[in-house]
Amino acid sequence: MPERSLTLSEIPLLRHNTVEQMKIDILMTEINGTENKSRFGGNAILEVSLAVCKAGAVEKVILPVPAFSMINGGSHAGNKLAMQDFMILPMGASSFQEAMSIGAEVDHNLENVIKEKYGKDVTNVGDEGGFAPNILENKEGLELLKNAIGKAGCTDKVVIGMDVAASEFSRSGKYDLDFKSPDDASRFITPDQMADLYKLPVVSIEDPFDQDDQEAWQKFTASTGIQVVGDDLTVTNPKQIAKSFNCLLLKVNQIGSVTESLQVCKMAQSNGRGIMVSHCAEETKDTFIAMLWGVGLCTGQIRTECLAKYNQILRTEEELGRKAKFVGRSFGNSLAK
Repeated sequence: MPERSLTLSEIPLLRHNTVEQMKIDILMTEINGTENKSRFGGNAILEVSLAVCKAGAVEKVILPVPAFSMINGGSHAGNKLAMQDFMILPMGASSFQEAMSIGAEVDHNLENVIKEKYGKDVTNVGDEGGFAPNILENKEGLELLKNAIGKAGCTDKVVIGMDVAASEFSRSGKYDLDFKSPDDASRFITPDQMADLYKLPVVSIEDPFDQDDQEAWQKFTASTGIQVVGDDLTVTNPKQIAKSFNCLLLKVNQIGSVTESLQVCKMAQSNGRGIMVSHCAEETKDTFIAMLWGVGLCTGQIRTECLAKYNQILRTEEELGRKAKFVGRSFGNSLAK
């Protein structure tokens, strides 16, 4: 690609159209004019690209509802609970700051509830930062969480979600609810029986079935009125958007670049699906996803246990003042109808 100079007509694009991420990225590559970005340097182009993303994010100013991991199970915890996470979403808060305060209150009360029921020495923590009491059944975890929400005085402001990660315990078309104790085969259940387990007071379920169990996904999504989130099902891949779910878990690390992530997000939204932005396990303290995915793309939901990311959104809300809009009860596409 031959080198060329920046024309006057293109300068306003770089200065003002910060939401046109793809146009600016392509323009910088064209101006650079070399296959290996040797004229400007790959690092310099990346820094400008990231700066554009962050500026565009602030321009849109829609603040998401945080999804806090409260009780861990599955492969992320040492207890016997098959399901990976119980989460809360403070969709009834009036601001992101209030949502964070509600999360802290519920977490504090949940610790006390667990101590009262199981003793002071059993408040273990899972990989996702939630508590990992030695429980076996979904309903037991749900009752603990509902009790904590009630004690925090915010029953009318909080809804509950689950991340099942069912692929972790899928075995030859069935599901092993006791997969952490492989010698016991008595807990294998069918996809229909799994669906019956989800008849709980929750508004969002992530990966309720194995990623290859398409029939179960389609049947469940068509029959339920809740948000059904695809993570293992899609791995943020646009080729998987046709699969049956109504909300995409968006992880930039899964697809590998900002532009591809933008494309898959827009594709999902154009197909009427909600978006939940998420970190990846053991992620750094970089705040990029908080600004771009949580704010800039107006996705309505963000899932992370990294305080640095939450603090970035709090700073954005404080700086923007009245211009900042907290999405609240309209956080999920399937729930906002």
